[in-house]
Amino acid sequence: MISKHSVRIILVVLSVVVMAGGGLLVKAQLIPKSFGLYGSYRADAIEEEAQKVVRHGTNKSCFECHPYEAKIHLQGDHKTISCEFCHSTYADHVSNGKRTAALPVKKGEEITTLCLRCHNTEIKARSTIVIKTVGMPDHLKQQNVKLTHTCNQCHHVHAPLKYINEAKKITGLMEEKP
Repeated sequence: MISKHSVRIILVVLSVVVMAGGGLLVKAQLIPKSFGLYGSYRADAIEEEAQKVVRHGTNKSCFECHPYEAKIHLQGDHKTISCEFCHSTYADHVSNGKRTAALPVKKGEEITTLCLRCHNTEIKARSTIVIKTVGMPDHLKQQNVKLTHTCNQCHHVHAPLKYINEAKKITGLMEEKP
């Protein structure tokens, strides 16, 4: 005859086996077939991502249609900044290789607002090292310019030092070294 204690042990073991089996069945139903095929992720995710509409392009994709701006941009201090940072996403302008809409052109105060996204303070890379940049409005004060001036009154928007360097060549003025 089986004792009550043995029956309880058998019930517990049987319950654990049934729960484990049920868990494995649920797991088999919930985990996609492609999971683990190429590592610890869903292999089908690669194809799903490839099918998504491209929203962002590279500077190279912009330069194909805008060679004048490309030449200036690549010679300027902003050459590492993406066109999309200032001009919106590639998909807002181009679809299937064709222009679908004009991107809004920034003018006046809009340009200054855009520039202030980065130039409203000095950028500190580490606690003691400051990346050389222009901080507003100190820059305008140092140049003895009205605080109402917009950035593009002195600077080319795609290459900020283009006009400044051209003016220095014409006048023969050079900056004093500290």
